[in-house]
Amino acid sequence: MDVKAAPNGVATIEDRILRITGYYGYYPGYSSQKSASRSSVVQCKPGGNCSSTQSGLRRQHSPLSAAEDSAAPILELQSRSPSGFCRHGRGERQNRSGEDGTQAHGENTSQESRPQTRCESCTSTFLKVVWGFLIILSVSSSWVGTTQIVKITYKNFDYPLFMTWFSTNWNIMFFPVYYSGHLATAQEKQSPIKKFRECSRIFGEDGLTLKLFLKRTAPFSILWTLTNYLYLLALKKLTATDVSALFCCNKAFVFLLSWIVLKDRFMGVRIVAAIMAITGIVMMAYADGFHGDSIIGVAYAVGSASTSALYKVLFKMFLGSANFGEAAHFISTLGFFNLIFLSFTPIILYFTKVEYWSPFSAVPWGYLCGIAGLWLAFNILVNVGVVLTYPILISIGTVLSVPGNAAVDLLKHEVIFSVVRLGATIIICLGFLLLLLPEEWDEITLRFINSLKEKKSEDHTEDVTDSSMYFRSRSRANGTVSIPLA
Repeated sequence: MDVKAAPNGVATIEDRILRITGYYGYYPGYSSQKSASRSSVVQCKPGGNCSSTQSGLRRQHSPLSAAEDSAAPILELQSRSPSGFCRHGRGERQNRSGEDGTQAHGENTSQESRPQTRCESCTSTFLKVVWGFLIILSVSSSWVGTTQIVKITYKNFDYPLFMTWFSTNWNIMFFPVYYSGHLATAQEKQSPIKKFRECSRIFGEDGLTLKLFLKRTAPFSILWTLTNYLYLLALKKLTATDVSALFCCNKAFVFLLSWIVLKDRFMGVRIVAAIMAITGIVMMAYADGFHGDSIIGVAYAVGSASTSALYKVLFKMFLGSANFGEAAHFISTLGFFNLIFLSFTPIILYFTKVEYWSPFSAVPWGYLCGIAGLWLAFNILVNVGVVLTYPILISIGTVLSVPGNAAVDLLKHEVIFSVVRLGATIIICLGFLLLLLPEEWDEITLRFINSLKEKKSEDHTEDVTDSSMYFRSRSRANGTVSIPLA
């Protein structure tokens, strides 16, 4: 409703009220400019030229000069003007959208990185498991092959010390095989001499010297030769299954020696495993009575397992842990020591006619090379497997040689296993598997049981909640109402 202009220039009732109340920022014609600004705000569309419209309205309705217009605090008008509305709305939206976009980008990046990290860990675990499966098959196959070829070779060539010496000489090729793998896989390739010096640090900071060569290599080379020689002697008296099962007792002997010599942690489960190994040994010796070739073969096999355990404990005591390159260097050094210093042993046995063969053409070089090659492959696979997969899988591959040899003995050699021998083999294998348990196996087992209990309780709670919700929905559908009792 418009009213005629008053003598003092007040045009509308609203202007009169504002003048009387003393509104801050009032000037004559305020209400008309306000109404015009409202209509302009309604008419302004996104993308329109709002600033030009606002400037025109200011010049048309405001009687203030340009200086007063810039200095006057007309906040209501500026906040509602089309130009101010458009600019403020767009800027605020852009800032908010920028912040939201940054937060969303960070969240999306973190959410994308988490599945990627999980995928990489799952892929690495899967590859380790695959490599472990292949290593298990390779380790058990090489050990079964070595044992069975030795049994076949004994039919025509019954000289275990020469076979041991010949096979140990092949250890010289361990480091060349390792260096070939280094050239094939490493990005920064090193010369053979530089790599040899780097791997010789297993003997100390000064590397391999003549003194260390004689001091460190001699006892380990003798233990290596004794282990293999006693193993081959046991194969002359017992079946391949019995010898491989008895040799698995070396794990129990390693624990006992480590507990006594190295002061390792005492574990009751490993004591039980050691007792099971000893029980299996006694049962194996009792299978055919405590007489004849059986007890001698058991003694040879237990002696081989004992020297193998002593070798491992002394290696850990004097040399510590070794990586793949250092292990390859050390085993090749054993082969050199065997070739240089232990060659006189088969020569003496030959001329004393303890191990005499004639002519040389009668020597089954094919079988001997097969034994030496499989033995070398077994040692390489054991050391490679520690790098590519979990060490526990290597031990599982070793114990799987027992059923592998049993299958070959049963199918090819038609060996009949007695109940006592079969029970002794099973007890020894179970003890071997108990020794593979980690040191914190009891804590891990308790955590696993507690997690299963918590999961079961959560599932039970969810089932109760779902059933109550279902009962409520059925009650509402049927129109029944539960009335609480006072």
